[in-house]
Amino acid sequence: MSTEEQKAPKIEFPCAYPLKIVGNAAPDLKAFVLQVIKKHDPSHDGSATLRDSKNGNYQAINVTITATGEDQLQAIFEELKASGRIQMVL
Repeated sequence: MSTEEQKAPKIEFPCAYPLKIVGNAAPDLKAFVLQVIKKHDPSHDGSATLRDSKNGNYQAINVTITATGEDQLQAIFEELKASGRIQMVL
């Protein structure tokens, strides 16, 4: 396999970029995530879906942002993870 085939596909910005965020279950988790998203994507409309885990310990939030670049995505990932409330950002 050549190095060209091993590289991840190139993302063309701006684009609609789906995020799945898994965090510790809390009544305000969705609001917290949307606050961080709005900070990095001011055009975001506030829409997101929330799903509880089977045992209720975690919540998954799906949100689609308008991604403008790698720096924006990295900043969102870092801020969410630094909160201590978020387990995973995909």
